[in-house]
Amino acid sequence: MQEMLWLPFYIWYCIEYLIISIARLSDKQGDRYHDVSFEEEAYNNDTNLEYCKQRKHFAWLKYIKIKSNKEN
Repeated sequence: MQEMLWLPFYIWYCIEYLIISIARLSDKQGDRYHDVSFEEEAYNNDTNLEYCKQRKHFAWLKYIKIKSNKEN
């Protein structure tokens, strides 16, 4: 959120969630939620306590792919 500032973060989040929701109409809401790039990055790294110090800027960009959370 700090990388993008507050307003652009929420705008991006909403747009990404809407696109995922349209593309994954038959999936559960929880699956669509975890497919948002920010949520997927957080979920995949929740056990790494040093992640915030180690991560590169805009690391969430590699998670932008519909149904990418099913691959992990």
